[in-house]
Amino acid sequence: MRKVLFVCHGNICRSPMAEFVLKDMLKKAGVTGVEVASVAVSTEELGNPVYPPARRELARHGIGCEGKRSRQITQKDVDSYGFIYYMDSNNLRWLNRMFPGQTKFMPFLDRNVADPWYTGDFTQTWADICLGCRQIFRELTGKEIDYE
Repeated sequence: MRKVLFVCHGNICRSPMAEFVLKDMLKKAGVTGVEVASVAVSTEELGNPVYPPARRELARHGIGCEGKRSRQITQKDVDSYGFIYYMDSNNLRWLNRMFPGQTKFMPFLDRNVADPWYTGDFTQTWADICLGCRQIFRELTGKEIDYE
C-alpha cells in the first residue's frame, strides 16, 4: 500500500484540505491501495477539528471531513509513510528540527502554500490544494484527473 501524508502547521486548514481532496480524487477515479492522512508540526491545535472556513470550503465542493481531529506528526508516521508533503518552508524547518537527517520530506508545490488561517483566502488555498493534489495523483497513478 502506498501511503501519503500531508503536513502543515496546525493540521486544521491546509493539510486536512489536501487529505480530503486527494481522497476524493482517488475515490472518484476508482483508485485503491493508497492511504492518505494529514498531521501538524505544532501542538497548538491538537485535538481540534478542521477550521470552520476550511470545512466550509471543502463542503462547497461536496467534500466532508467529519471526525478529523488535529494530531502531531510522530516518528512512526515518518517511518511508515512513503510520501510526506509539507505546505511551506516553515513546516520544513520544523520537520528538520524534529527529525534531523530525514530526507523524505517533499514540498507540496514548488512554492509555499499560503496559510489561510492568516490570509483568510480559502478560495486561493483550494486552488493551490487542487493543483498539488492533481500533481500527486499523477505521480501515484500515471494518469491525469480533471478536478477543480
